[in-house]
Amino acid sequence: MVIQGLGNVGSYSGSISQEEGDAVIVGLSEIEGTIYSEKGINIDKLLAFRKDSGSIVGFPGTTTLQNRNDWVSLQCDVLVPAALENQITVENADYVKAKIIAEAANGPVTSEAADLLRKKGIVILTDMYLNAGGVTVSYFEWLKNLSHMRFGPMEKRYQQNSLNNLVSTVERLTGQSIGVQQRDLLTHGADEIDLVRSGLEDTMVNAYDQIREVYKRKKTIEDLRTAAFIVALDKISGDYIRLGIFP
Repeated sequence: MVIQGLGNVGSYSGSISQEEGDAVIVGLSEIEGTIYSEKGINIDKLLAFRKDSGSIVGFPGTTTLQNRNDWVSLQCDVLVPAALENQITVENADYVKAKIIAEAANGPVTSEAADLLRKKGIVILTDMYLNAGGVTVSYFEWLKNLSHMRFGPMEKRYQQNSLNNLVSTVERLTGQSIGVQQRDLLTHGADEIDLVRSGLEDTMVNAYDQIREVYKRKKTIEDLRTAAFIVALDKISGDYIRLGIFP
């Protein structure tokens, strides 16, 4: 993975992909320069280094590219423009070597560049989908405020008791005992953050499945961005019809 931008979006995209998805971050670009390491760059250590030095340039084990804008042409599976709009244009689209472009910024790929990339077989995960996570969690927060209750307390104790009973049954049937630390790990009930992240994952997976289904079903649709617009407009029009706004 190569990431442009180390703000909130870029840094969290990198750290979560690295820690939970085992992604190898081979390149990072910021205003002070672009660094590269085929062996991978530890995001947390890089952020600490930048906080102390004021720059990502010179991070141990990395090479600094002569041209900062050459992040576009680095060999990778996933390219993540997470800074500004209009970063991949017709002038540099031909240099892209990634298989997937994940639009973490708003509008980082111009429409003309998107056409060129599509012809090269490069998949673009559209910004309107990738950036929906924050809005989705805000919706969860709104629901929580309406109910005046935190997520989790009603379910956590029940889950813990059920899992404890399950573990105890396994111990009895097998004649083997489980250590305290392992038992705590196995019987840990869902905290609020666990429930929120589970709901976010479910929402995003379902949304992607809907986009992909339209993309595969309608042969005239050439990219996921168009499919995402169709899915969104279909949902809006359906709500308007149910509200009686449209006849």
